[in-house]
Amino acid sequence: MPMPRELRFCRNCGFRLGEGPAEYTETVRFADPQHGARATAPGQPLNTSYGLSGSMAPVSAGPLKKRKRMSGMSWMFIGLLLFFIAAAGFTAIISPSRTPDLAVVVRTPRSYVGVDGFTTTEGGVTFQNVEPPGSPADKAGLVGGDIVTSFDGRPIKDRDEITDLLQQTLVGKTVEVVYIRDGETKTTKLTTVGKDEFDRLQRAFASRPEGRGRLGYDDPERVAIEGTAMFGVRLNTIQPSLPADMAGLKEGDVIIKFGDMPIRTPDELLSRVRRAIPYSTVTVELMRGTEKLEIPVKIGKQS
Repeated sequence: MPMPRELRFCRNCGFRLGEGPAEYTETVRFADPQHGARATAPGQPLNTSYGLSGSMAPVSAGPLKKRKRMSGMSWMFIGLLLFFIAAAGFTAIISPSRTPDLAVVVRTPRSYVGVDGFTTTEGGVTFQNVEPPGSPADKAGLVGGDIVTSFDGRPIKDRDEITDLLQQTLVGKTVEVVYIRDGETKTTKLTTVGKDEFDRLQRAFASRPEGRGRLGYDDPERVAIEGTAMFGVRLNTIQPSLPADMAGLKEGDVIIKFGDMPIRTPDELLSRVRRAIPYSTVTVELMRGTEKLEIPVKIGKQS
């Protein structure tokens, strides 16, 4: 319905054409409801809006709708959701991606041959003594100072190679060992053992009821035997009133054999003396100057 002529307003100021602010207020307040205006109390603002035609007209203001608010449970749910999303993102950042193993590497138990440890030397690897009694190396006839050049058909050049081979060799396998002693190449065979058997042999020797043997010397030294490719152990000090002294050994004697075993290192001599049965008699072969002697010695007992 077109607005009555007498209620037309100015688009710029909002006043009815031809009236000032006072007339405008009175006109709007007492306007006929059928024209879309709502009477207001004096002094209250009038709700107006622009119509489609662009002219301003009073608009009836209905009851205000209350805006809905989210409950505390809703906020808690949103908070938990954001927390889990953040935690998942943080974990993805700090945790490196892992590729599932395609194969499981199974290591075989390390094999033992029964020596004190290998060191690299010219031509292969060597060791200082065989231990404990009854070990594979002991049964194979090896002694400290031997140079191992081949193990189970594999040439040996350094300590790392023999260590790797012992790791790869199955426990209980019989292998061929090529070694050098006194300049001669020799071959023997031994059957490896596992750590449990190696430890058992050590415990058995340590708890041997007979105890350990004693010879009575100090300051042993590995020396070359002049005119040969052989080495022996020189006794630089003989302890008085002990088996070596009582048997007639002298300072400077070079032991090259103890019983049936060649002696090429001080550690091997000590090992053989300790495993000798106390109060038994052992023949000691030695060099005194250029003279080779064999002297029987009654072994003492370590206290």
